[in-house]
Amino acid sequence: MSYALLRPLLFRIEAEKSHDVAMKTLQLAADNRLAKNALQRLYADRLPAKPVRLMGLPLKHCLGLAAGLDKQGVAGNALAALGFAWIEYGTVTPQPQTGNPKPRLFRLAKHQAIINRMGFNSIGLDAFLDNIKRTDNNVVKGLNIGKNAATPIEQAQDDYVLGMQAVYPVADYICVNISSPNTQNLRELQNDASLNALLQRLSETRKALQDQHGFDRPLVLKVAPDLASHEIDHIAKGLLKYGMDGLAATNTTLARDGVSGHRHAEQAGGLSGVPLAEQATDCIQQFYQRLQGEVAIIGSGGIDSLAQAQAKLQAGADALQLYTGFIYKGPRLIREIVKGL
Repeated sequence: MSYALLRPLLFRIEAEKSHDVAMKTLQLAADNRLAKNALQRLYADRLPAKPVRLMGLPLKHCLGLAAGLDKQGVAGNALAALGFAWIEYGTVTPQPQTGNPKPRLFRLAKHQAIINRMGFNSIGLDAFLDNIKRTDNNVVKGLNIGKNAATPIEQAQDDYVLGMQAVYPVADYICVNISSPNTQNLRELQNDASLNALLQRLSETRKALQDQHGFDRPLVLKVAPDLASHEIDHIAKGLLKYGMDGLAATNTTLARDGVSGHRHAEQAGGLSGVPLAEQATDCIQQFYQRLQGEVAIIGSGGIDSLAQAQAKLQAGADALQLYTGFIYKGPRLIREIVKGL
């Protein structure tokens, strides 16, 4: 069954239940070689080869899956077979946590948007890594790490260090999420003193892990789109000073400019999808002006078409990630973008 026929059925179900059904189906396909190979023939094998390198990683093309869809690391084989060049899993927290109370996920279909306040619902590092280790070796894996809600913001560094140490041996790159609006005070880590202290600690931890394991892993920082110009200045300087390899721009927004009047518009949480597109592209452009290619930029936020993908690449992104656009359009959006670029 094509996604165009499947989507109306999924959209009749409450948003988080629909997500759970879809992820369980993908997990079954990921664990079944016949099903995975069938998806591979239908989707990934039909994409043209347009190889790129991102932070030294060889990719089949420039389009990956953003964190937030496969939070628990269960469906990478199937998602790669649908055509993504790499999968970013998570966000994973050191200890298991349930996240925020339900309901916490809302579709704004008229606007091709989603509001979520999931709150890093996570099975914890141990179970997460057990899942990741079942993923095929040829699937490029970004592992997105965060802090537990119960960890005071003053001790957040400790959670990120635990996450780095745990995922380092199996990740192709590590993404440090300090920009979710759904964990109390998390975005404070983007502020001047907090960010410098965190990046210094991460840099020191990476050096120790390099010495321990004998190999390097690229480090990426994920930021919010709701940043003032002086905040972008400071973050860019920190990325350069502490040798970060990549910037993921952007996470969800707290703004509601593009969805005012919708019945879910006032729900707390981060807004993703088409209304975020211009804000995210502007953020990418501002970071590129400051980084000038010294740090790779992974662009996301409102990509629902070839034109939106091109806009982010023209703004300075080196590679792209989908999330909400994939929910609304399915694998055909991957095909449209990869063939068109």
